Amino acid sequence: MPMEPRPRVAITMGDAAGIGPEIIVKSLADPHSFEWAVPLVLGDARVLERAMAVTGVRLAMRAISRPGDAQGKAGTLDVIDYANVDLAAHRWGEVLAARGDAAVHYTREAGRLAVAGEIDAMVSAPLNKEAMHAAGHPYEGQTEILGELTGSRPAMVMVVDRMRLMLFTNHMALRAVCDYVRKDRVLDRLVLADAALRDMGIARPRLAVAGLNPHASESGAFGREEQDEIVPAVAAARERGIDAQGPFPADTVFLKSRDGAYDLTLALYHDQGLMAVKLVGFGRVVTLLIGLPLIRTSTGHGTAFDIAGKNIADHRNLLEAIRVAADVARGKRGSPERGLAAAYGRAA
Repeated sequence: MPMEPRPRVAITMGDAAGIGPEIIVKSLADPHSFEWAVPLVLGDARVLERAMAVTGVRLAMRAISRPGDAQGKAGTLDVIDYANVDLAAHRWGEVLAARGDAAVHYTREAGRLAVAGEIDAMVSAPLNKEAMHAAGHPYEGQTEILGELTGSRPAMVMVVDRMRLMLFTNHMALRAVCDYVRKDRVLDRLVLADAALRDMGIARPRLAVAGLNPHASESGAFGREEQDEIVPAVAAARERGIDAQGPFPADTVFLKSRDGAYDLTLALYHDQGLMAVKLVGFGRVVTLLIGLPLIRTSTGHGTAFDIAGKNIADHRNLLEAIRVAADVARGKRGSPERGLAAAYGRAA
């Protein structure tokens, strides 16, 4: 039987002053990355050379002009070299608008290649939001860049071990989250989550919703958001045949999620969800985007400017993101729709 072709996975370099270049070369020095995928990097070859010098990694650099030229040979780093980093001004751990602009460019290019079908999936090393904003890009993060590119409203799902956690809001002020919680919006995310999990092969996904207020408000004693918005959203989801439950107190629902009681839990704000998954598996959390016409994963950490260029950064989170991206891409092979629940993301 002929061997199934490996998915072609593009890895974006992220901010050139962060740990992205280091963890990329370390990950590609691991033969597993080539067993799972045909990896290629979108970035600046000279910065990747510096990362190899810092880490002691030795890979043969191959400049390619398009993803189809990547060979996927262990010991080789295939790179589409945009040469858009000023090497004379390059300092590890420093914020610079030009490097923020370059990181946005890598993300957009990977998204474009994914939509065009030239790659099967993309994996993002972290960009620095301060540098990105200084360059005039007002996005919350890479999720919004890809949403704009594809005309979609994607959602982030954090994956660690058996636990999947979806964020209802991402980089939003806590004061604004309370006003943002509305029945229609919660229902929209539950429909999207259910569709994405079915795309991943789960026939009847079990969804839980975390409460916003202490004790999920105890029937309105500590706030009205649960009773007025979340409970009706869960009921509407169940009327559609979605196995949604909650809202449950946030201090216990994530323990049940960790133990596999639910296939996915909807966290209502950034730190509510991120604290849970990072306590379960800090350094192992992979972010998977759903509701996009492409497959994209990323690390669960940022640029870590404080340790960049010091050969301290652990690459295993990025390596796991490559594995998950390749695994999802294999599962979607032959499907007429790229990405997970892409049609629902567009509808949103």
